[in-house]
Amino acid sequence: MAVFLSTFANKVDKKGRVSVPATFRAALEQEKSAGVILYPSFKHPCIEGCGDERIEQIAASIDALDAFSEEAENLQTILADSVRLTVDGDGRIMMPKELVDFAGLDETATFVGLGKSFQIWAPAAYEAHRNEARERARRSGATLRLVRNDGDGGGR
Repeated sequence: MAVFLSTFANKVDKKGRVSVPATFRAALEQEKSAGVILYPSFKHPCIEGCGDERIEQIAASIDALDAFSEEAENLQTILADSVRLTVDGDGRIMMPKELVDFAGLDETATFVGLGKSFQIWAPAAYEAHRNEARERARRSGATLRLVRNDGDGGGR
């Protein structure tokens, strides 16, 4: 699976078109994704984004839950609210107004690589979120146990 890295601020035009960062497009091409999948975040005022492989993992993980549970029903809204967008010849996507409004995007969208997925934020909201997350990590003494990446999802 491809990896989304780094942070990019790109202009959003009046029609809601925004350029997907070139490295993100390369990651999507690497995994042979048919486009970009976007949906509103459950946790933050931003848009979650991924390619086909990740959304298939999400769907399979939801399907593994008890079929009629509230948890499954809640998480199925990810799939219901998802949109698949095609990247045009200029590397842009046309974001639906509902998602633009949800994330409070105006003239600039901040693309944030999260590894297997990415987020799209309003710049000031992301700056506040990033600062808060770094402070939480510092206060908690966050550590990370590295796992071996052996090509099949990694083990230890």
